[in-house]
Formats: sequence, C-alpha cells, structure tokens
Amino acid sequence: MSEQPPTPEPAGAPEPEPIRFFGTTWVNRDNGYWLRRVGVSAGALVATAAAVLVLRFGVEGVALSDSGGFLNGLLTAAIAVCSMMAVRRTWKVLTEGKDQLTGWMAEEKSLGAVWLIGGAGSLAAYFARSLVEAPGEGAKRAAHERAVEQYGKRRAGRSGRPGAKRRR
Repeated sequence: MSEQPPTPEPAGAPEPEPIRFFGTTWVNRDNGYWLRRVGVSAGALVATAAAVLVLRFGVEGVALSDSGGFLNGLLTAAIAVCSMMAVRRTWKVLTEGKDQLTGWMAEEKSLGAVWLIGGAGSLAAYFARSLVEAPGEGAKRAAHERAVEQYGKRRAGRSGRPGAKRRR
C-alpha cells in the first residue's frame, strides 16, 4: 500500500472534524495514524474484558444470593438484550454518525441504564470497528468529502473576480 501525499486544500476550504484519539490524522492517515489504531484497538479490547468481568461479578453476586434459577436467567437475558442494543447503537453511531440515530437509538436519558448495562457490548463494537478504521472515520470522511465537494462547486460557479461588482 503506497502512502498518498497530503492533499493541500485551498484557503477557506472546509476543515475536517477531529476524531477522539486521532485528531485530523484520519484524513491522510499520517502522523502515527496506524500506531493510534493499534492502541485504540488494544485499549478497547482491554476495556471490554474489564466490563465483562464487572458484569460477571454482578451475575455471580445474584447467583450467590440463592434467589433462584428464574432470576438468574432473567438477569442473563437482560444483560444479553442490553448488550445487543448497545452494539447496534454504537455500530450505527460509528458508521453513520450520531445525527442519523432515530427512534429508540436516539434516546440518551431514558435508556441510560440500558446503555450502561450494555457497555461491554458497546466496547466490543468499538473494538471491532477500530479493526476496520478509526471509529467514526467513515461518517466523518463522508461528511468532509461532501463539504469539500460543495465548496468546490461554489468556487467553480464563480468567474472572474468574485469581489467585483457587475456592470449593467
């Protein structure tokens, strides 16, 4: 894979939005981008393992209380459902952007407990996405390319001196 030289953007062109841990290095994939990707992947994997361990301690605590098999099964099912919901939401945020969330995925406060319980699933989705690209890069890249394209169209529509007044 060959390195692409950075593309200089004209003055006034739209600036790319930074991504957490990556800044704007995702645009040209330079300045330690690949090292950061490895670090983010490893960190997400460690955080996922820690979250799963915390959930396991919680489930074992309920199991030790001798509350019955039904409650243990219900707790396990609730954790699985919350994790699946969190995975789906996180994947959509990372691939399409937070502004594309609708319905139950857009709920922040009312489903806060679901997102907390499903945190391990969310971290797992973050890890999986970091293997493909910087998490959130696809959505940011698409938005940046649209903005640059619109900027190019606006610039191409002008002719002559843009600041000059028209004579009639």
